[in-house]
Amino acid sequence: MADSETHQACGICAIEVAVGLQDPWYNFRVGTQVHASKELEVYNNLATLSLSNDHTGSSELCTLFLDPARRDGKNGYLLSKSRFLFIAAFRDRFMDKVVAEMRGVSDEQGRSPFWESVGSHFFSMDFTQADFLSGTGQKAFIAELMPKHPLYVHYLSPEAQAVIGQVHPQTAPARAVLEAEGFRYQNYVDIFDGGPTLECDIDRIRAVRKSRLLTVEAGEPQSDDLPLCLVSNDNYHHFRVLLLRADPQSDRLRVPAEVAEILRCQPGDTLRVVPLCSEEKKA
Repeated sequence: MADSETHQACGICAIEVAVGLQDPWYNFRVGTQVHASKELEVYNNLATLSLSNDHTGSSELCTLFLDPARRDGKNGYLLSKSRFLFIAAFRDRFMDKVVAEMRGVSDEQGRSPFWESVGSHFFSMDFTQADFLSGTGQKAFIAELMPKHPLYVHYLSPEAQAVIGQVHPQTAPARAVLEAEGFRYQNYVDIFDGGPTLECDIDRIRAVRKSRLLTVEAGEPQSDDLPLCLVSNDNYHHFRVLLLRADPQSDRLRVPAEVAEILRCQPGDTLRVVPLCSEEKKA
């Protein structure tokens, strides 16, 4: 993301086309094991954590950061959801499913209760170092040392049990954005901090499914009451997305000259349009 006046970078996001094809992509699957004795009339369902490669080959939403000074208005929505219009424009380059790892719970000192109860028993390092190695592409190396047999959740500390599948407070808005687009938690968590992995079939993502191509014509938007929309070109090497008020049900899109310059389009071209949020309606 760049400032339209100064052109200074203030945000970044990314998409991994397919995870796990070169280095294993691990997470924990939260499952259940049943222990029962008919003779003793005992029946127990016990939650477990099992090391998994189930998302191998999925596309991944990754690397989302916005300058704290720009975290106002709709900037976060634009940065996060811009990826969906890129996927919609170049659908054949991506897989059938997309996943997103959410940051798990840790305190102000960087202490993760999940790591303290699980990962710390298998590595001679603290959570901060393990998290750094993971973030720099060395997650597979660390994961090789994780237990290969299921872990009983009941044996973890109460603090660790409480954060399984939970996000860091600062990550809650990002989770809400993805869930509004159709992403769901399907009982997979990060092996380090226990944060949830959200997933969705790509063709079921709202912004992908509902985006439409409109023909460009010169001029100002017809009304300020039109819904705020994500608008992008379909230029692979010069892809651009911005927010513009538009009628997503129309066949044409009026584009001011300064916007056309940013999107590198001219009258007669097509732009991809989708309402920014599912609840966006005309005022």
